[in-house]
Amino acid sequence: MLKYKADIRTVGYIIITTGLFAYQWMYGTNWWLYLIFLHFEVAVSVITHNHNHLNIWTWRPLNVLTDWWLTVFYGVPVFTWIPTHNRNHHRFVNKEGDSSLTYRKTEENNLLSVLTYPSMSGFYQMTHSVFPYMAELRKKDRAKFFENWAQVFVLIIWVVAFLILDWKKAIYMVIIPQQVSAFAVFVFNYVQHVHVDEESKYNHSRNFMGVNLFLFNNGYHTMHHEKAVLHWSELPEAHKKIEHLIAPHLTEQSFWWYMIRTYVLSIFMPKYRSQSMRLERIRREQENASVPTSVA
Repeated sequence: MLKYKADIRTVGYIIITTGLFAYQWMYGTNWWLYLIFLHFEVAVSVITHNHNHLNIWTWRPLNVLTDWWLTVFYGVPVFTWIPTHNRNHHRFVNKEGDSSLTYRKTEENNLLSVLTYPSMSGFYQMTHSVFPYMAELRKKDRAKFFENWAQVFVLIIWVVAFLILDWKKAIYMVIIPQQVSAFAVFVFNYVQHVHVDEESKYNHSRNFMGVNLFLFNNGYHTMHHEKAVLHWSELPEAHKKIEHLIAPHLTEQSFWWYMIRTYVLSIFMPKYRSQSMRLERIRREQENASVPTSVA
């Protein structure tokens, strides 16, 4: 019933994540097991992204159940990806109109900007994309409207139930992992698009090669924007066809080295400070516009 055989890995991640949660809830945890669980929680956010672009199953009831599972482990109703990501971000790709703009409040790319981006972006995505989408569904597609609300109720029941069972344990086993999963999505989106050139055909995204093995090829971001419905297992081969068209510095081998040098070392070492391709393009455009046109 899988659409793609490669999603056996996805199902494996779902089983392992569920198992890690159940084991730790029943028998307790330690720091290394909890870190492994948080890694899988980050993977949940990537699975959510992939599932919303291309459902995992050929049988709709299984896709609905997967929606519910993703909702409770991701911590946000997964239908919110449709208006914010599928219909908005992939349409504008960090241009004006994108509710997840990286330069809405500042053109800087530093520790403060990356830490404040999730809350700011979340607010605009909810108010500019999710609320209007649900209002539209209420008028045009009541079945989908109530299906989306079902995800909200499933999430509330899940969180409340575990808080009632043991509120202290629920904080670190339910709520904190959900926040990590959701926060990771915002950070990934930010670093994939900040200080690149949103007007360029191939330089609108930053690619992170080091995450691909563990996070379902999520690092091939340029190719993902080229063809959003391409299955994650097909991205490496597709990326090879356009790799030579992407500015070399937009292909990062290590996500963590990028984060450390851009947001920590740059505070003390100017050579690691991020340079904006967007601002450089705007500067060139302004210079060209100010050059008088010669008269023949």
